Amino acid sequence: MAAKEDVKTREGRRGRLSPLTRRILAVNIVAIAIPIVGLLYVDEYRDNLVTAELEALRTEAELIAGALGTSGVVIGPYGEERLLPETTRHTVRRLVETSARRARLFDREGTLLADSFRLAGPGGQVEIEILKPLAPNDPLIAFVTDLYDWVVDLLPNGRALPLYREPAEQHATDYPTAVRAMSGEPAKAVHSDGAGGMILSVAVPVTRVKQVLGVLLLSTNGQGVEESIRAIRFEILKIFGVALAVTVLLSIYLAGTIARPIHRLADAADRVRRGKGRQTTIPDFSRRGDEIGDLSASLRDMTEALWQRIDAIDRFAADVAHEIKNPLTSLRSAIETAARIEDPQQQRKLMSIVMDDVQRLDRLISDISEASRLDAELSRGETGPVDLGQVLATLAEVHRATSRGGGPHLELDVASHQDLDVHGIEGRLVQVLRNLISNAISFSPPDGVIRLSAMRAGNAVRVTIADQGPGIPPDKLTAIFDRFYTERPAGEKFGTHSGLGLSISKQIVEAYGGTIMAENRKDAAGNIVGAQFTVSLPAR
Repeated sequence: MAAKEDVKTREGRRGRLSPLTRRILAVNIVAIAIPIVGLLYVDEYRDNLVTAELEALRTEAELIAGALGTSGVVIGPYGEERLLPETTRHTVRRLVETSARRARLFDREGTLLADSFRLAGPGGQVEIEILKPLAPNDPLIAFVTDLYDWVVDLLPNGRALPLYREPAEQHATDYPTAVRAMSGEPAKAVHSDGAGGMILSVAVPVTRVKQVLGVLLLSTNGQGVEESIRAIRFEILKIFGVALAVTVLLSIYLAGTIARPIHRLADAADRVRRGKGRQTTIPDFSRRGDEIGDLSASLRDMTEALWQRIDAIDRFAADVAHEIKNPLTSLRSAIETAARIEDPQQQRKLMSIVMDDVQRLDRLISDISEASRLDAELSRGETGPVDLGQVLATLAEVHRATSRGGGPHLELDVASHQDLDVHGIEGRLVQVLRNLISNAISFSPPDGVIRLSAMRAGNAVRVTIADQGPGIPPDKLTAIFDRFYTERPAGEKFGTHSGLGLSISKQIVEAYGGTIMAENRKDAAGNIVGAQFTVSLPAR
């Protein structure tokens, strides 16, 4: 049930952006957003623009102050010099009327003489106010502008600016820059207009023959600065928009090249799991030459190994059923016959057959159990160095101690000066060699010689067990390693061996990366004079 829900969950993700695609998009977008945000933070650039604007204001103010000091001065009856209000008012207005600057002139007492934003008319003073630009009619432009303002509001504003205040009745003392200029030094200031903008001010003294007659206060809003910054930021945002579009497309493409093959592999794996045959194949992406190609090849190899394992299990089950059926059939026949006859001697013979069949079943079941446990033990068992030369010497010594002079003679030929260590589980490697020696003993004549040899051959250790028996049928040199192969020497009691010894030996040797093979030994005339088994294992 949980597996079906997992499959439905995966299928539901196909209709929208997969989690992998979303992660790739998020990482790539953040990667380009961070430097863009840094570029939008242009306080240093703003400071440079403000400095340049203040210098321009100062230059303009000094020119106007110079003109006022030349043309707007009147000499009083006692020789004192002062600024003439009407003349200076007209001069100030004419000099700044082509710009958006605001010029205010204060006399040496601080009284306001002229203000370019206030005009004298029949009805009194008229105040001029610079209106903000109209909002764009295009909804798209309005949306972009609002979005820009929202983003800019999120950015740090740099240093805080003092708020600009302007009293109804102005006096030079209301402006620190004007007060400073009264001492003969130009002064400048930057204030906030309270709406996110700036007010730039420059105050310069109006002098005549090094005598300060008044102060000219020239000010303007920071609209030019803000427009320059806005233009720069819009260019940055345009580049960001293009980069974002390219990044999204490339991210989706990249995610597709990763997610789609993985989806296909997952679907194929689900079909293999739910299917009842081998019609489903794992897609082959090995030509990609990347990790997904490696994953595809690994899944294909794993699936093939799985099917081979299933086939082996099926064959093993069929072989087990066949091998168990034979003694069971014999056992049932003997028991049924024993129930019908009354001759005690015949009954004893039948009971002897029953005992032989029971022992055969017991031996068969034990060997089958060992063969079934072998894979798990080989994969989990603790391995270590095993000296095959020492193992052969020990087995030969055990045979001499237990045979008491009867049976074939074991001749040992081990290269003592060579390193014959291999890597494996000692008990299992001993089992392999013991099986081969027992097999050679069972086929050798009583006075025969079995030659045990071990030597180093390159990067491998080679063990050879040669007997003087009848040899192996040429067409059975590989079949003898099959499970339940039961061709035994003439005269040996039937059922003595299960036919699993050589199969188990081959399984152990191959588990350690080695090989085992059988061949017939021949004399000069080409006659078979015995069999020879060779085991080759990687040297440690």
